Amino acid sequence: MAVLHLNLTHPLPAFDLELTLDVGCETVALVGPSGAGKTTVLRAIAGLVSPRAGAISLADTAWFDRERGIDVPPEGRRVGFLFQEYALFPHLTVRQNVAFGADDPALVEALLDRLRIGSLAGSRPRSLSGGERQRVALARALAREPDVLLLDEPLAALDPHTRGTVREELRELLHELRLPAVVVTHDYEDAAALADRIGVLVDGRLRQIGPAREIVASPSDPFVARFVGANVLLGAAAPGARGLTRIELSGGEVVWSADPAEGPVAVSIHPWEIAVVRPGAEVPETNHIEARVATIMRIGNRARVRLGPVTAELTGDALDRLALREGDVAVATFEPTAARLLPLA
Repeated sequence: MAVLHLNLTHPLPAFDLELTLDVGCETVALVGPSGAGKTTVLRAIAGLVSPRAGAISLADTAWFDRERGIDVPPEGRRVGFLFQEYALFPHLTVRQNVAFGADDPALVEALLDRLRIGSLAGSRPRSLSGGERQRVALARALAREPDVLLLDEPLAALDPHTRGTVREELRELLHELRLPAVVVTHDYEDAAALADRIGVLVDGRLRQIGPAREIVASPSDPFVARFVGANVLLGAAAPGARGLTRIELSGGEVVWSADPAEGPVAVSIHPWEIAVVRPGAEVPETNHIEARVATIMRIGNRARVRLGPVTAELTGDALDRLALREGDVAVATFEPTAARLLPLA
């Protein structure tokens, strides 16, 4: 199995990017805030950036090694690169764009068919939709018969209607290819849909890496928890009754967790683990936070309700039964097992 190995250091304006990562025949997504170093990683793999220190290799072939003086140029690395803005040649047709740099005309035709752009082969990029341009750029990247595939924000330029369809198509294609692939995105939902593993990159450091479900279930720190959509509350923890931990939040509320901790902590609670009831309702959950409803946002058959320090995610039916309006007083309830405690750095 060909493994892409990275061990690199490179200066960025506000910090040094320091990354060690192995990518097998899988897709790894790098997520994180803008400026964290995600695209620099792709450019280093492709040979468009020479790191200050470290090494990059594929299987037994060194592409870059600062100590040994190795720096294989981009054309020698057999990398397929899907750029964020697709970077299609406006004066070339779709077929000519895909064939640019390719050695096998039959493969070009096969990719036009596989990505459903054969009927557009004679068109120019300016006449294509966002989804069509993305397919052309992906076909061009694959026409080089790459050993490694790099995708920089592959879905960012698409409208919401097109995005879901293209995401499913891209997920299927990446699964079929089973070659080392690195995807950069700021969207955790895209990363979870496309990747076998997700790495959270913050200020040039990899905070956590693992399958999407693992990162959601056990975030390593408050930043990762917020990034995957959890509520993060700050407080002070102390041993409490019944083997639970008592946390006094910064706003004065008290919640209980099944996790052991003492001292300053962050409490991570996913919105879907929070129920909302009217004041006075009998509920079995240990934790109750009473507050006014600040906002209600409905998305399809789901609703996000912000009350006090937390956001809860409810079904549309549950919201209708509560007949909640913004400004009403309600109670957020959740189990101690839903309140995961994270250390504060």
